[in-house]
Amino acid sequence: MLIQSGRTSTLICLSIGYIVIGDAAAFAQESHPDLNWKMHTINDQSPYEACGTADFNGDGKTDIFCGDSWYEAPNWTKRKVRDVPASGPNPHYYEDFSDSPLDVNDDGRPDIVTCNYFGRRVGWVENPGGDATAPWTEHEIDTPGNMETGELVDINGDGKLDFLPNTGNVVVWYELTQQKPAVVWTKHDLGSEGAGHGVGVGDINRDGRLDIITPKGWHEQPEDAASSAWQFHAEFQLGAAGFFIHGRDVDGDQLADIVYGMGHGFGLHWLKQSVGNDGKREWTRLDIDDTFSQVHTLVFADLDGKGEQELITGKRVYAHEVEPGDTDASVVYYYQFDRVAAKWMRHTIFHGDPAINAPKDAKDRWALKDFPTGSAGTGLQIAAVDIDGDGDIDVVCPGKSGLYMFENLSR
Repeated sequence: MLIQSGRTSTLICLSIGYIVIGDAAAFAQESHPDLNWKMHTINDQSPYEACGTADFNGDGKTDIFCGDSWYEAPNWTKRKVRDVPASGPNPHYYEDFSDSPLDVNDDGRPDIVTCNYFGRRVGWVENPGGDATAPWTEHEIDTPGNMETGELVDINGDGKLDFLPNTGNVVVWYELTQQKPAVVWTKHDLGSEGAGHGVGVGDINRDGRLDIITPKGWHEQPEDAASSAWQFHAEFQLGAAGFFIHGRDVDGDQLADIVYGMGHGFGLHWLKQSVGNDGKREWTRLDIDDTFSQVHTLVFADLDGKGEQELITGKRVYAHEVEPGDTDASVVYYYQFDRVAAKWMRHTIFHGDPAINAPKDAKDRWALKDFPTGSAGTGLQIAAVDIDGDGDIDVVCPGKSGLYMFENLSR
């Protein structure tokens, strides 16, 4: 069941400086003495680009959900539970653009909140329990538009996770307002002013509430998040950004900066927030890394256990089959920001080989054939979680070139 709240059509444009500064040498690469990684192949023939982790069968172990199946820990036995059709103009896109675990109906079992692009659908997939291969039931929530992906985040600060999809035509989020006796999702429509390729959250104005960040600016959360009065501030233009766009204090000055990647070109960047002489916000664009393309998904997690979160990202293999850097090697990196040197330090989790024999025609390209077997990418989601229960954060990477898990060997 879906309930829709109001929308706002108010556009507030502030006179705020936006400065672009190139800084191609803004990162340095060095080995990290504390972190080593062991690659585990979960399914090197999986074409799905989304994933989530949870204990799906109640045995106390963390499993992986990706596409049409969940993979049972610790041996990663494949349990197919639904059909996910190919769709769109290319047969290698599948209608599974998000696999976010959440116990939607409060039955004690994690379900999957999902969305797709060509079907324009937000939905949830119900975990029936019992037989490991019993079919999971699909439930439609809404059809707001073409969605690149989506993620669970507590937008309104009530301690419960909401679903924020990247819908290119409208900015919208969904609140799970009832679980029993029937599931009810409430839709919050913020209008189309900021809609574009990429979305995220952060407390931009330091009022203690999460704002919604888009490629064209940010929607300010009011005291009542359910109201339609989310003012839009058109303060920057990010272009075709990846997902998630992160609002967080990078440099320790108590102001929320913005970290984002370019989904269909080269570039990983951040916007530094500062206050001008007139007291207004200013944004300075700085580069993190411009050596790889198709930066679609970005996750922050404390990989070394020292209390500071690192940025995890990489190349979405064949985000489109023909675009800048399309056949370049797949990579998975993490970055640490050195506040003293004001530089990002890049570290390699995985570096593959390019698709040197890829067909020139996009319609003939297929990641599972063009790239070497075992080419890990980052797809549309990364799961950063202590999957083996040893006290450190591991990384799960789905993509068109397979599903892989990188075990953190720091503990």
